[in-house]
Amino acid sequence: MKAQENGTMKLAQKVRPKKQWSGSLKGENSWTMFKMISEFVEGFEKLNKIGPCVSIFGSARTKPDNKYYKLAVDIARRLTEEGFGVITGGGPGIMEAGNKGASVYNGTSVGLNIHLPFEQSHNPYIDKDKNLNHRYFFIRKVMFVKYAQAFVALPGGFGTIDELFEVLTLVQTKKISPVPIILVGTEYWSGLKKWIEEVMLGKENNISPEDLNLLPIVDEAEDVIKIINDFYAEEKGEHRLQPNYNL
Repeated sequence: MKAQENGTMKLAQKVRPKKQWSGSLKGENSWTMFKMISEFVEGFEKLNKIGPCVSIFGSARTKPDNKYYKLAVDIARRLTEEGFGVITGGGPGIMEAGNKGASVYNGTSVGLNIHLPFEQSHNPYIDKDKNLNHRYFFIRKVMFVKYAQAFVALPGGFGTIDELFEVLTLVQTKKISPVPIILVGTEYWSGLKKWIEEVMLGKENNISPEDLNLLPIVDEAEDVIKIINDFYAEEKGEHRLQPNYNL
C-alpha cells in the first residue's frame, strides 16, 4: 500500500502545469476571416473570367541568363500559342520568365503575388488586371490549383517543392480532377524521383506504384506541350477544360 502511495506521489510530481499562452490573445484575430473572405472573392471574380491556364512553378532566385529561365520563357510562349493562359507566383526568377513568355507573345499573363519580407515583388510582365496580391499562402494555393489545367515545375526551392507536393496530394487523393503535373529538368529532379521510387515506394511502401506516373520529367518545351495536348486530346473525351473543383 505504501509503495502504491509512493508511486502515486512520484507520478503527481512529474505532472507539470498546463502550458499557457505568453500574453493575452487579441480579440481582433477573430476578424481575420473577413480578410480571408475578401481575398477569396477578389481571386474568384478575376480568375473566373480568364479561361484555361497552366501554372508554372519555380525559383524566385533564377537569373535571366540561367538555362531554366530561358526554358520557362519558351514553355510559356508555346503554351500561349496553344491557347492557354499562364499563371505564376508573380515574382522574379522563373515566375518572371513564365509571365514574360506569355506577355511578349500576347498571351494571358497572371501573377499571384504573396506578401513576403524578402524576395517577392511583382514582375513587369503580368497583365495589369490580372495581378493579384495575397496575404495568405493557402488562399494563393487555391487560386493556383482551381484554374490550372496543368502544372509545370521548373527547378526551385522549398516553395516550389511545397506547391508541387500540394498538387500531387490533391490529384492522388482525388480532391481535384486529374491534370498533368510535369517536372522540367532531368538533372534537377531525377534524384528526387529516384528517392520517391526507391525509398517512399520500394522501401516503405508509402505510395502506390501508379503514383509514379504522376511525375513525368522532361527537358524540352515541346515535351511539355505534347504531354498536355495528349492529355486533352479530343478523341479521348475524358478530360475537359474546366476548373478543378467547386468549393
